[in-house]
Amino acid sequence: MKTYLVTGAAGFIASKTAELLLQAGHRVIGIDNMNDYYDTRIKEWRLKTLKVSPRFSFYKIDIENKAALQKLFRKYRFDAILNLAARAGVRYSMTHPHVYFTTNVLGTVNLLDLAKEHKIKKFVLASTSSLYAGQPMPFKENLSVNTPISPYAASKKGAEAACYSYHYLYGIDVTIVRYFTVYGPAGRPDMSVFIFTKMIDEGKPMDVFGDGSQSRDFTYVDDIARGTIKAIKNVGFKIINLGENDPYTLTHMISLIEKNLDKKAKVVNKAFHKADIKATWADIREAKKILGWTPKVDLATGIKRTVEWYLENKNWLRTIKPVA
Repeated sequence: MKTYLVTGAAGFIASKTAELLLQAGHRVIGIDNMNDYYDTRIKEWRLKTLKVSPRFSFYKIDIENKAALQKLFRKYRFDAILNLAARAGVRYSMTHPHVYFTTNVLGTVNLLDLAKEHKIKKFVLASTSSLYAGQPMPFKENLSVNTPISPYAASKKGAEAACYSYHYLYGIDVTIVRYFTVYGPAGRPDMSVFIFTKMIDEGKPMDVFGDGSQSRDFTYVDDIARGTIKAIKNVGFKIINLGENDPYTLTHMISLIEKNLDKKAKVVNKAFHKADIKATWADIREAKKILGWTPKVDLATGIKRTVEWYLENKNWLRTIKPVA
């Protein structure tokens, strides 16, 4: 049994990652600041599934608070840090840029500095496919990503750069995993799959930015969590894509939700947002070669499972407001 620090543990991807680590017999120390960017009842639901394990401990701590983190690092000896805490969402970052940099960059530096101080040799950072805006597809890890088109992407670039510095200076083994459009049960209410499922089920008009032809490399959350755990292995310093490698249009994704709900969407097309990427497609050869990882859940299966979760939890989800 090993002990892992999972930051952002009440979050969508981190909670699933913690769940799989617990299933594998490890001890997980989870932290989260429980911010109200979206309804915290979803975060509480995720935490509840983790707290059934006696090997899970939760602390309400913000990674921006180094003093609070220091107390935790003195209490536990971590085998690795999985920094999955982040301010996410491209559009929200346009109006609240400062919090993205304090959390995603300063918070990451705090954790790296404590890893150095406490001689923790493994660090996993969750990053994003948003960095690839304007690059040729399929996106490869060796592409130059020096032109981020949103504060969110810029803050993630800053976090990646900090990781390299601490690897170079102090020998911390770092794996950076760049996620591609993650979806699944208990997903964030600012993401398209959650929003569209709720709006279609409730018969409400829903905004689609663009004509729906934009494509995404939709990747199921369990696959992402598996890849994140595989990224704990020693690699030196590596950036690795985790994506489905099989992009679909937004229109196709909506049609799958319609099929599983047996209802039609009321689509309102709006202008494509300047900070969005028109298409994403992951080259996952590095993930296969280095981590032995490939995705297992196709989009049709993943959407079916996601809609089933929504219907099972519909009574309390009806009062959750999607985040625009």
